[in-house]
Amino acid sequence: MSNGKVIFVDDEEHLRIAAKQTLELADFDVTCYENAEQILGLLNRDFLGVLVTDIRMPGKDGMRLLKEVLEIDQELPVVLVTGHGDVQLAVKAMRLGAYDFIEKPFPSNQLIDVARRAIEKRKLTLENRELREVVAGRDRLEARLIGRAKVMVDLRVQIRAVAQADADVLIVGETGTGKEVAARALHETSPRREKPFVAINCGALPEGLIESELFGHETGAFPGATRARYGKFEHAQGGTVFLDEIESMPIELQVKLLRVIQDRTISRLGSNDMIDLDIRFIAASKADLEKQANEERFRKDLLYRLNVITLRMPTLSQRPEDTPRLFTHLVNEACARYHREIPDIPSEVLTLISNKKWPGNVRELRNSADRFALGLGFEELEETEASCLGPLSQRIAEYEKNILIAELTVNKGRLKDTYENLGLSRKSLYEKMQKYQLSREKFGSDKPS
Repeated sequence: MSNGKVIFVDDEEHLRIAAKQTLELADFDVTCYENAEQILGLLNRDFLGVLVTDIRMPGKDGMRLLKEVLEIDQELPVVLVTGHGDVQLAVKAMRLGAYDFIEKPFPSNQLIDVARRAIEKRKLTLENRELREVVAGRDRLEARLIGRAKVMVDLRVQIRAVAQADADVLIVGETGTGKEVAARALHETSPRREKPFVAINCGALPEGLIESELFGHETGAFPGATRARYGKFEHAQGGTVFLDEIESMPIELQVKLLRVIQDRTISRLGSNDMIDLDIRFIAASKADLEKQANEERFRKDLLYRLNVITLRMPTLSQRPEDTPRLFTHLVNEACARYHREIPDIPSEVLTLISNKKWPGNVRELRNSADRFALGLGFEELEETEASCLGPLSQRIAEYEKNILIAELTVNKGRLKDTYENLGLSRKSLYEKMQKYQLSREKFGSDKPS
């Protein structure tokens, strides 16, 4: 097993031969060059190795090479080889960021030692960098997909695992659950995060221009095509294509999409030339695609290609404990967007938030947060829900009252059936009905019981 890579640059052939032999005997992977012109193309931020270069060389010298390498990565180790009269220059290079220097003629064990130390440092640098990126990625993911409910924790775990797999993904969920948010989080957690994320709403594409929008076209491909144009697939090269509302895509176009997903190639309209694609597909649907496929409204073969991995977005009703925290976050976001001071959110409002049904899910919750941030009140405070507000004793009283109303309604005002079902004495039931001003006549009975 190699101890690491060493790139050795020196214009003197006998030094290159000697260094290569010395380092290879110590199990290093060594490549030697006589000048610095080719070196930069071999280095990047992930390079696990060390550059050892002579200071004085014809053309590009070691000092200039050092500066260019450190522009690629300031933490990449560069060791300078100096002559006896270049010590002051080497000290200057150390101040600029060189890892170390050795003087000619150097003993073999000195070259091996400095290379080993430099590579160990480089390993530690890359490990720390990777750890920071993982932590940053986790922070970004949790900031996008907020929630501590188990369904959200599980979703984030799935996204982190899927992000690295580079497989195509299908995201399903009700309207407003955050399918595009999850798709963007998946992209930003993946190795493709530096490349484009291209979102396409399949239900909003103009019918006559769908193919041109997706595949692009050449000049003269159809009336009005006065110049060639990239399609959205080509624009996403190296990145991610998000196909929202995939269930809205016409059947005839689904056939062409299937071929693109299978072959990862396209041809622009008006051209026979094939263009290779390096993209990941993420599709999203609020519909039951299995049902649509069985009804022949969606192609089964396309469904099977898309749902290699399926992520299911939970509704707010599946994670009510997250709703108050999510509402607070959305209010803060809205205040920043509208340049408003962040208001205090009373606990009773957050209680109501957690008890309310949110059929529009996060999208509906965001609208309410926007109104609250703008000082427009909270429209959802209907009379039937206002009972959730106030001190604990008041909330308990309202809850008890509602139970009595429900039981009296079911029993059509029959008191005996009511107090027996509730496990109360006749006297206790009368007292509670007086307390809440409830009359049995209002529930369908005018006979004593």
